[in-house]
This record gives sequence, C-alpha cells and structure tokens, in this order.
Amino acid sequence: MKIEIAANSFESALIADKAGVDRIELCANLELGGTTPTPGQLICVKDNLNIPVNALIRPRGGDFIYSELEFKEILESIRFCKQIGINGVVIGFLTIDGKVDLDKTLKAMEQAKGMDITFHRAFDQCMNQEKCLEDLITLGIPRVLTSGGQNSAPEGIKKINKLIELAGDDIIIMPGGGVNENNILDIETYTGAKEFHMSGKSEIKSPVEYRNKALELINKDDIHEYNYLRSNYEKILRIMDRINNRK
Repeated sequence: MKIEIAANSFESALIADKAGVDRIELCANLELGGTTPTPGQLICVKDNLNIPVNALIRPRGGDFIYSELEFKEILESIRFCKQIGINGVVIGFLTIDGKVDLDKTLKAMEQAKGMDITFHRAFDQCMNQEKCLEDLITLGIPRVLTSGGQNSAPEGIKKINKLIELAGDDIIIMPGGGVNENNILDIETYTGAKEFHMSGKSEIKSPVEYRNKALELINKDDIHEYNYLRSNYEKILRIMDRINNRK
C-alpha cells in the first residue's frame, strides 16, 4: 500500500515525510480543494524531502474549465516544476458538459513529459466516469484520484471498486476524500486499491492575541464550489475614468 499526503505547506510536507508516507501532493489553499503551490514552497520541499513530490497544478478554486490565459499559466507552472526537478504534477481539465478536455490534457501531458502524472478529482465531476476513465487510459494517464463521484471515498466505495475492475493494469485508481485511519483498511479490503490519498490534517489555532473584530479577513460569500472571482474590466474602467476625469 502506498500513501500520498496532500500537504498544504512546507511544514506539512516535512511532517508527512517524518511520519513515513510514500509521496507528497504539494498544494496551497487546501480549503478551496487545493491550488498551485508557490515557487518558494516547491523549492523548499524539493530540497528538503527525499520522497517523491507531485505538485498540484490548479491556478484557482472553482470549476475545472480554464481560459487560454489560465491554461498558459498552467503550462508555465508545469515547466517550472520540471525545471527544478519536481517528481510529478497533478492536473485535471473538463469540458462544460462533464467530459475530459482531451486537448488540454494532452498538451499538459506533453509539457510534463518524463514526469509522473495524476488526474485529480476533477474526475469526480465527470458525467460518465467509466467513459472518462477510458479516455484517460487512451491518453496514457498513469493515475486518477477519485472518491467515486461522491463526497468521500467511503460513500463512493462501490463505484471505486467498479473503476478498479475496469482499470485493470492500465491505470492506477487512487481513492481519496475522507480517507483516514478508521476506514483505510476497510476501503483497501473492499476495493483492492493499492494507493491512497489523504490529508491527515488538523486545525491549528492562531496564536494572535489582538484581533480587529470590525474586520473580516475572509468573505465567506466569495468562496463557491464552482464559481470564482475575476477582475471586471468595466468596473475598473469606470473607476479609472472617474479618477482621470475629476475636476
């Protein structure tokens, strides 16, 4: 059994390494489902761990449908990871109708040639997971992370079992989402999975003594499962016009 830990910081990665895990998926913003780690995180983890490190490549939270500018950023992030010697990348691209975006996936794979590749839980948003699994096998993706299309791997255990049967030796099905010390052995027994993904996280209480109670650092309304925020040209233009035309 191989254990991959989703580590959201250099410190988390060191803790997981010390605990004896097999691989790190390094990310930022775990509360958003993970985004691309910073160059500083990547370099520190790469230079201080002896186990494989795979980097999540996701420029923002929200859905998995990316603009051309976002995709350019994705390719540059993959290029940087390869340049500094990161073991692999974790990617996922979908179309608006819940299929694997074959074109973007193939281009990302070409940029990541020679690296380990995992297709992440965007797979759980696929309309037909069996068909999408066939597509990933055809593309040559070595591994897919999934909770079986449910909120957690225990909830999706029957689908995970079916996917593993369909995958055979063509692709690794790695259960993830809600995997912990209380259920991992049961999931292994039921599905026969050989690789598992988990965070093993706990909440760290802030040591800060003074807090400005009139200010909220996070607007919870801005965090959405699918939607995301982007600068608005018209709004910014109106501001600039107001400033430039003041009397």
